[in-house]
Amino acid sequence: MALSGSELLTKVKEQGDASKSELVRAAGYVSTKKDGSERLNFTAFYEALLEAKGVNLGEGSGSAKGRGGRSLSYVATVQGNGNLLVGKAYTAMLDLRPGDEFAIKLGRKQIRLIPAGGADEEE
Repeated sequence: MALSGSELLTKVKEQGDASKSELVRAAGYVSTKKDGSERLNFTAFYEALLEAKGVNLGEGSGSAKGRGGRSLSYVATVQGNGNLLVGKAYTAMLDLRPGDEFAIKLGRKQIRLIPAGGADEEE
């Protein structure tokens, strides 16, 4: 059974330096494929983790949908080659077009994309 809420937060803290796969497995976000192999459901895990931390993804009214009608997770993962991919569903929501340029602003553990020529609002 997959953990949620405070149980999920406790399990994540208990796991310490565990890998992402180990975290997902320990929290119960695992299913079995037809061929008997294991499938880790990272998306459901991260959605439950965000919900447990009080982040509302707005699924109730007019939630954003990606390819195939799936709800967007608003989570991006750095790929093995170091790239960080923002999918088409997100760029479409912002009406971005091929060739649009952005200034990259690096902060402590964050990346901000500012439209080229746009005002950089201070926080």
